[in-house]
Amino acid sequence: MVEFQVLDFHFERFCSVSLSNLNVYACLVCGKYFQGRSQKSHAYTHSLEAGHHVYINLLTEKVYCLPDSYEINDPSLDDIRHVLNPRFSRAQVNELDKNRQWSRALDGSDYLPGMVGLNNIQKTEFVNVTIQSLMRVTPLRNFFHIPENYQHCKSPLVHCFGELTRKIWHARNFKGQVSPHEFLQAVMKASKKRFRIGQQSDPVEFMSWLLNTLHMDLRTSKDASSIIHKCFQGELEVVKEFQGNENKEISRMSFLMLGLDLPPPPLFKDVMEKNIIPQVALFDLLKKFDGETVTEVVRPKLARMRYRVIKSPRYLMFHMVRFKKNNFFKEKNPTLVNFPVKDMELRDYIPSLPRAPEGEKVCSSLFVY
Repeated sequence: MVEFQVLDFHFERFCSVSLSNLNVYACLVCGKYFQGRSQKSHAYTHSLEAGHHVYINLLTEKVYCLPDSYEINDPSLDDIRHVLNPRFSRAQVNELDKNRQWSRALDGSDYLPGMVGLNNIQKTEFVNVTIQSLMRVTPLRNFFHIPENYQHCKSPLVHCFGELTRKIWHARNFKGQVSPHEFLQAVMKASKKRFRIGQQSDPVEFMSWLLNTLHMDLRTSKDASSIIHKCFQGELEVVKEFQGNENKEISRMSFLMLGLDLPPPPLFKDVMEKNIIPQVALFDLLKKFDGETVTEVVRPKLARMRYRVIKSPRYLMFHMVRFKKNNFFKEKNPTLVNFPVKDMELRDYIPSLPRAPEGEKVCSSLFVY
Protein backbone atom coordinates (compact mmCIF):
# COMPACT_ATOMS: atom_id res chain seq x y z
CA MET A 1 0.00 0.00 0.00
CA VAL A 2 1.38 3.41 -1.00
CA GLU A 3 1.60 5.96 1.84
CA PHE A 4 1.39 9.42 0.26
CA GLN A 5 1.81 11.23 3.60
CA VAL A 6 5.38 9.97 4.17
CA LEU A 7 6.70 10.75 0.69
CA ASP A 8 9.18 13.61 0.62
CA PHE A 9 11.35 14.13 -2.47
CA HIS A 10 13.05 17.32 -1.25
CA PHE A 11 16.21 15.63 0.02
CA GLU A 12 19.36 14.60 -1.80
CA ARG A 13 18.83 11.38 -3.71
CA PHE A 14 21.27 9.08 -1.93
CA CYS A 15 20.77 5.50 -0.79
CA SER A 16 20.08 5.48 2.96
CA VAL A 17 22.39 2.46 3.37
CA SER A 18 25.27 2.80 0.89
CA LEU A 19 25.05 6.62 0.43
CA SER A 20 25.38 6.08 -3.33
CA ASN A 21 23.52 8.33 -5.77
CA LEU A 22 23.46 5.77 -8.60
CA ASN A 23 20.26 3.92 -9.53
CA VAL A 24 18.35 5.09 -6.45
CA TYR A 25 14.77 4.01 -5.74
CA ALA A 26 12.29 5.46 -3.25
CA CYS A 27 10.13 3.13 -1.20
CA LEU A 28 6.55 4.35 -1.62
CA VAL A 29 5.53 2.79 1.70
CA CYS A 30 8.05 4.35 4.11
CA GLY A 31 9.66 7.03 1.90
CA LYS A 32 13.28 5.85 2.35
CA TYR A 33 15.81 5.74 -0.49
CA PHE A 34 17.58 2.52 -1.52
CA GLN A 35 19.96 1.56 -4.30
CA GLY A 36 19.14 -0.90 -7.09
CA ARG A 37 16.48 -3.60 -7.45
CA SER A 38 18.55 -6.71 -8.16
CA GLN A 39 18.58 -9.63 -5.72
CA LYS A 40 21.66 -8.32 -3.91
CA SER A 41 20.52 -4.69 -3.79
CA HIS A 42 19.47 -2.73 -0.71
CA ALA A 43 15.98 -2.11 -2.13
CA TYR A 44 15.48 -5.85 -2.67
CA THR A 45 16.61 -6.60 0.89
CA HIS A 46 14.32 -3.91 2.29
CA SER A 47 11.33 -5.36 0.42
CA LEU A 48 11.89 -8.74 2.09
CA GLU A 49 12.70 -7.47 5.58
CA ALA A 50 10.02 -4.77 5.88
CA GLY A 51 7.41 -6.17 3.50
CA HIS A 52 7.39 -2.95 1.44
CA HIS A 53 6.90 -3.82 -2.21
CA VAL A 54 6.35 -0.63 -4.27
CA TYR A 55 9.36 1.43 -5.42
CA ILE A 56 9.90 4.28 -7.88
CA ASN A 57 13.12 4.99 -9.74
CA LEU A 58 14.05 8.61 -8.95
CA LEU A 59 15.56 9.13 -12.41
CA THR A 60 13.32 7.26 -14.86
CA GLU A 61 10.14 7.64 -12.71
CA LYS A 62 9.22 4.00 -13.40
CA VAL A 63 7.46 2.11 -10.60
CA TYR A 64 8.32 -1.50 -9.76
CA CYS A 65 7.08 -4.20 -7.42
CA LEU A 66 9.81 -5.94 -5.43
CA PRO A 67 10.93 -8.64 -4.94
CA ASP A 68 9.06 -9.79 -8.08
CA SER A 69 10.70 -6.95 -10.06
CA TYR A 70 7.87 -6.22 -12.50
CA GLU A 71 6.84 -2.73 -13.61
CA ILE A 72 3.58 -1.23 -12.36
CA ASN A 73 1.58 0.90 -14.80
CA ASP A 74 -1.20 2.63 -12.91
CA PRO A 75 -2.57 6.15 -13.62
CA SER A 76 -3.04 6.70 -9.87
CA LEU A 77 0.76 6.91 -9.55
CA ASP A 78 0.96 9.97 -11.83
CA ASP A 79 0.46 12.28 -8.84
CA ILE A 80 3.66 10.88 -7.32
CA ARG A 81 5.55 11.44 -10.57
CA HIS A 82 4.36 15.05 -10.68
CA VAL A 83 5.57 15.67 -7.12
CA LEU A 84 8.88 13.91 -7.80
CA ASN A 85 9.53 15.98 -10.90
CA PRO A 86 7.10 18.91 -11.36
CA ARG A 87 6.62 19.79 -15.00
CA PHE A 88 4.98 22.68 -16.80
CA SER A 89 4.15 23.26 -20.44
CA ARG A 90 4.85 26.67 -21.96
CA ALA A 91 1.11 27.33 -22.12
CA GLN A 92 0.77 26.58 -18.39
CA VAL A 93 3.69 28.88 -17.58
CA ASN A 94 2.06 31.75 -19.47
CA GLU A 95 -1.17 31.23 -17.51
CA LEU A 96 0.41 31.14 -14.02
CA ASP A 97 -0.45 34.73 -13.15
CA LYS A 98 -3.90 34.58 -14.71
CA ASN A 99 -5.21 31.48 -12.94
CA ARG A 100 -4.31 32.00 -9.28
CA GLN A 101 -6.21 29.32 -7.39
CA TRP A 102 -5.67 27.82 -3.96
CA SER A 103 -4.58 24.18 -3.76
CA ARG A 104 -5.15 21.66 -0.99
CA ALA A 105 -2.47 19.46 0.59
CA LEU A 106 -3.00 15.90 1.82
CA ASP A 107 -3.51 17.09 5.40
CA GLY A 108 -6.39 19.33 4.30
CA SER A 109 -4.50 22.62 4.57
CA ASP A 110 -4.76 25.16 1.75
CA TYR A 111 -1.77 26.78 0.06
CA LEU A 112 -1.27 29.21 -2.80
CA PRO A 113 1.24 27.99 -5.43
CA GLY A 114 4.18 30.38 -5.56
CA MET A 115 3.54 31.58 -2.00
CA VAL A 116 4.34 28.41 -0.07
CA GLY A 117 6.55 28.41 3.00
CA LEU A 118 10.14 27.17 2.96
CA ASN A 119 11.44 24.99 5.77
CA ASN A 120 14.13 26.58 7.93
CA ILE A 121 16.99 24.07 8.13
CA GLN A 122 19.28 25.30 10.92
CA LYS A 123 19.83 29.03 10.36
CA THR A 124 19.02 29.10 6.64
CA GLU A 125 16.71 32.12 6.78
CA PHE A 126 19.12 34.03 4.51
CA VAL A 127 18.50 31.45 1.77
CA ASN A 128 14.72 31.38 2.24
CA VAL A 129 14.29 35.16 2.01
CA THR A 130 16.44 35.24 -1.14
CA ILE A 131 14.46 32.48 -2.84
CA GLN A 132 11.11 34.04 -1.92
CA SER A 133 12.27 37.37 -3.41
CA LEU A 134 13.43 35.80 -6.68
CA MET A 135 10.17 33.87 -7.04
CA ARG A 136 8.41 37.22 -7.60
CA VAL A 137 10.44 37.93 -10.75
CA THR A 138 8.21 36.69 -13.55
CA PRO A 139 10.75 36.30 -16.43
CA LEU A 140 13.18 34.47 -14.14
CA ARG A 141 10.42 32.19 -12.85
CA ASN A 142 9.15 31.42 -16.36
CA PHE A 143 12.67 30.64 -17.60
CA PHE A 144 13.39 28.07 -14.87
CA HIS A 145 9.96 26.46 -15.23
CA ILE A 146 11.07 25.02 -18.60
CA PRO A 147 14.13 22.72 -18.13
CA GLU A 148 14.80 22.79 -21.88
CA ASN A 149 15.92 26.42 -21.49
CA TYR A 150 19.01 25.33 -19.53
CA GLN A 151 19.47 21.69 -20.54
CA HIS A 152 22.87 22.64 -22.02
CA CYS A 153 24.09 23.62 -18.54
CA LYS A 154 25.87 21.00 -16.44
CA SER A 155 25.83 22.97 -13.19
CA PRO A 156 23.96 21.13 -10.37
CA LEU A 157 23.20 24.54 -8.82
CA VAL A 158 21.25 25.66 -11.90
CA HIS A 159 19.22 22.45 -12.10
CA CYS A 160 18.50 22.41 -8.35
CA PHE A 161 17.37 26.04 -8.50
CA GLY A 162 15.08 25.21 -11.42
CA GLU A 163 13.65 22.19 -9.60
CA LEU A 164 13.04 24.26 -6.46
CA THR A 165 11.30 26.93 -8.55
CA ARG A 166 8.95 24.36 -10.08
CA LYS A 167 8.18 22.81 -6.68
CA ILE A 168 7.29 26.19 -5.18
CA TRP A 169 4.86 26.90 -8.03
CA HIS A 170 3.48 23.36 -8.32
CA ALA A 171 -0.25 23.06 -7.65
CA ARG A 172 -0.25 19.31 -6.90
CA ASN A 173 2.15 19.15 -3.94
CA PHE A 174 1.42 16.72 -1.12
CA LYS A 175 2.38 19.33 1.49
CA GLY A 176 1.79 23.05 1.89
CA GLN A 177 5.48 23.81 2.32
CA VAL A 178 8.67 23.04 0.42
CA SER A 179 12.07 22.05 1.79
CA PRO A 180 15.10 23.63 0.03
CA HIS A 181 17.42 20.90 1.37
CA GLU A 182 18.61 19.64 -2.03
CA PHE A 183 19.21 23.21 -3.24
CA LEU A 184 21.17 23.98 -0.06
CA GLN A 185 23.44 21.00 -0.67
CA ALA A 186 24.15 22.32 -4.18
CA VAL A 187 24.87 25.77 -2.71
CA MET A 188 27.36 24.32 -0.23
CA LYS A 189 29.24 22.50 -2.99
CA ALA A 190 29.22 25.41 -5.44
CA SER A 191 30.33 27.96 -2.81
CA LYS A 192 32.90 25.58 -1.26
CA LYS A 193 31.02 25.84 2.06
CA ARG A 194 31.10 29.62 2.08
CA PHE A 195 27.34 29.36 2.63
CA ARG A 196 26.31 26.30 4.60
CA ILE A 197 23.63 24.83 6.79
CA GLY A 198 23.97 25.78 10.45
CA GLN A 199 25.78 29.07 9.89
CA GLN A 200 23.96 32.39 9.52
CA SER A 201 25.09 34.52 6.56
CA ASP A 202 24.29 37.91 5.08
CA PRO A 203 21.34 37.57 2.63
CA VAL A 204 22.67 40.43 0.48
CA GLU A 205 26.01 38.66 0.15
CA PHE A 206 24.23 35.41 -0.69
CA MET A 207 21.95 37.11 -3.23
CA SER A 208 24.95 38.65 -4.99
CA TRP A 209 26.84 35.34 -5.05
CA LEU A 210 23.81 33.38 -6.28
CA LEU A 211 22.98 35.75 -9.14
CA ASN A 212 26.59 35.94 -10.33
CA THR A 213 27.07 32.17 -10.10
CA LEU A 214 23.84 31.42 -11.97
CA HIS A 215 24.87 33.89 -14.67
CA MET A 216 28.33 32.35 -15.08
CA ASP A 217 26.84 28.85 -15.31
CA LEU A 218 24.05 29.77 -17.73
CA ARG A 219 26.01 31.75 -20.30
CA THR A 220 27.28 29.97 -23.40
CA SER A 221 30.01 30.56 -25.96
CA LYS A 222 27.41 31.91 -28.39
CA ASP A 223 25.57 34.11 -25.90
CA ALA A 224 27.52 35.85 -23.12
CA SER A 225 24.29 37.14 -21.58
CA SER A 226 21.80 35.20 -19.47
CA ILE A 227 18.33 35.51 -17.98
CA ILE A 228 19.99 36.93 -14.83
CA HIS A 229 21.51 39.91 -16.64
CA LYS A 230 18.39 40.40 -18.75
CA CYS A 231 16.36 40.85 -15.56
CA PHE A 232 18.71 42.60 -13.16
CA GLN A 233 21.74 44.16 -14.86
CA GLY A 234 21.89 47.93 -15.11
CA GLU A 235 24.66 50.47 -15.66
CA LEU A 236 25.97 53.33 -13.53
CA GLU A 237 27.92 56.42 -14.49
CA VAL A 238 30.43 57.26 -11.77
CA VAL A 239 32.04 60.72 -11.56
CA LYS A 240 35.02 60.82 -9.20
CA GLU A 241 36.67 64.03 -7.97
CA PHE A 242 39.85 63.93 -5.88
CA GLN A 243 40.80 66.55 -3.32
CA GLY A 244 43.28 69.07 -4.72
CA ASN A 245 42.77 67.81 -8.27
CA GLU A 246 40.50 69.63 -10.72
CA ASN A 247 40.33 66.71 -13.14
CA LYS A 248 37.37 64.36 -13.01
CA GLU A 249 37.36 60.64 -13.63
CA ILE A 250 34.22 59.43 -15.40
CA SER A 251 33.63 55.70 -15.65
CA ARG A 252 30.82 53.25 -16.18
CA MET A 253 30.11 50.13 -14.18
CA SER A 254 27.47 47.41 -14.30
CA PHE A 255 25.36 46.46 -11.30
CA LEU A 256 22.82 43.86 -10.22
CA MET A 257 21.81 45.59 -6.98
CA LEU A 258 21.99 49.18 -5.77
CA GLY A 259 23.28 49.82 -2.26
CA LEU A 260 21.50 52.59 -0.34
CA ASP A 261 23.25 54.36 2.55
CA LEU A 262 21.31 54.76 5.77
CA PRO A 263 21.93 57.94 7.77
CA PRO A 264 23.93 57.35 10.97
CA PRO A 265 21.82 56.90 14.12
CA PRO A 266 21.66 59.85 16.56
CA LEU A 267 24.20 59.89 19.37
CA PHE A 268 21.89 61.37 22.01
CA LYS A 269 18.77 59.98 23.68
CA ASP A 270 15.37 61.63 23.88
CA VAL A 271 13.81 63.24 26.99
CA MET A 272 12.65 59.81 28.19
CA GLU A 273 16.25 58.56 28.14
CA LYS A 274 15.45 56.20 25.29
CA ASN A 275 17.23 55.79 22.00
CA ILE A 276 15.70 57.78 19.17
CA ILE A 277 14.65 55.67 16.17
CA PRO A 278 14.92 57.95 13.12
CA GLN A 279 12.82 57.56 9.99
CA VAL A 280 13.75 58.32 6.40
CA ALA A 281 11.89 58.06 3.10
CA LEU A 282 13.20 55.69 0.45
CA PHE A 283 13.12 58.51 -2.09
CA ASP A 284 15.61 60.49 0.02
CA LEU A 285 18.02 57.56 -0.11
CA LEU A 286 17.56 57.26 -3.88
CA LYS A 287 18.92 60.79 -4.38
CA LYS A 288 22.34 59.16 -4.20
CA PHE A 289 21.81 58.09 -7.82
CA ASP A 290 20.40 61.34 -9.28
CA GLY A 291 23.80 62.39 -10.68
CA GLU A 292 23.98 65.53 -8.50
CA THR A 293 24.18 64.34 -4.89
CA VAL A 294 27.78 64.03 -3.69
CA THR A 295 28.92 60.99 -1.71
CA GLU A 296 32.26 61.21 0.05
CA VAL A 297 34.47 58.13 0.29
CA VAL A 298 37.76 57.69 2.14
CA ARG A 299 39.02 54.45 0.59
CA PRO A 300 41.25 53.86 -1.26
CA LYS A 301 41.70 57.63 -0.86
CA LEU A 302 39.55 60.66 -0.13
CA ALA A 303 37.25 61.46 -3.06
CA ARG A 304 33.87 62.95 -3.93
CA MET A 305 31.61 60.61 -5.90
CA ARG A 306 28.48 61.21 -7.94
CA TYR A 307 26.39 58.35 -9.29
CA ARG A 308 23.81 58.29 -12.06
CA VAL A 309 21.87 55.33 -13.40
CA ILE A 310 22.22 55.51 -17.19
CA LYS A 311 20.73 52.11 -17.97
CA SER A 312 17.98 50.68 -15.80
CA PRO A 313 17.33 46.95 -15.54
CA ARG A 314 13.92 45.45 -15.95
CA TYR A 315 13.83 44.75 -12.21
CA LEU A 316 15.56 47.05 -9.73
CA MET A 317 16.87 45.64 -6.47
CA PHE A 318 17.92 47.86 -3.56
CA HIS A 319 19.67 46.74 -0.43
CA MET A 320 20.34 48.60 2.81
CA VAL A 321 23.05 47.25 5.10
CA ARG A 322 22.10 47.74 8.74
CA PHE A 323 24.94 45.89 10.45
CA LYS A 324 28.48 47.21 10.55
CA LYS A 325 31.44 45.89 12.49
CA ASN A 326 33.41 48.21 14.72
CA ASN A 327 36.44 47.32 16.80
CA PHE A 328 34.37 45.50 19.41
CA PHE A 329 31.01 44.25 18.13
CA LYS A 330 28.40 44.39 15.36
CA GLU A 331 26.47 47.65 15.38
CA LYS A 332 22.91 47.86 14.08
CA ASN A 333 21.46 50.94 12.44
CA PRO A 334 17.80 51.15 13.65
CA THR A 335 16.66 53.71 11.04
CA LEU A 336 13.20 52.99 9.64
CA VAL A 337 12.83 53.33 5.86
CA ASN A 338 9.37 54.30 4.61
CA PHE A 339 8.31 53.36 1.09
CA PRO A 340 4.99 52.78 -0.70
CA VAL A 341 4.01 49.14 -1.11
CA LYS A 342 2.24 49.75 -4.43
CA ASP A 343 2.74 52.11 -7.38
CA MET A 344 6.21 53.26 -6.38
CA GLU A 345 7.24 55.81 -9.03
CA LEU A 346 11.02 56.02 -9.50
CA ARG A 347 11.29 58.00 -12.72
CA ASP A 348 11.84 61.31 -10.92
CA TYR A 349 14.82 59.87 -9.06
CA ILE A 350 16.24 57.61 -11.76
CA PRO A 351 15.80 59.50 -15.06
CA SER A 352 16.95 56.59 -17.22
CA LEU A 353 13.82 54.57 -16.48
CA PRO A 354 11.96 54.00 -19.76
CA ARG A 355 8.51 55.44 -20.19
CA ALA A 356 5.90 52.73 -20.30
CA PRO A 357 3.55 52.54 -23.30
CA GLU A 358 -0.03 53.59 -22.73
CA GLY A 359 -1.78 51.06 -20.52
CA GLU A 360 1.42 49.35 -19.35
CA LYS A 361 3.58 49.68 -16.24
CA VAL A 362 7.30 49.62 -15.65
CA CYS A 363 8.03 46.93 -13.05
CA SER A 364 10.52 47.22 -10.22
CA SER A 365 11.48 44.96 -7.36
CA LEU A 366 12.62 45.78 -3.82
CA PHE A 367 15.00 43.66 -1.75
CA VAL A 368 15.61 45.02 1.73
CA TYR A 369 17.90 43.78 4.47
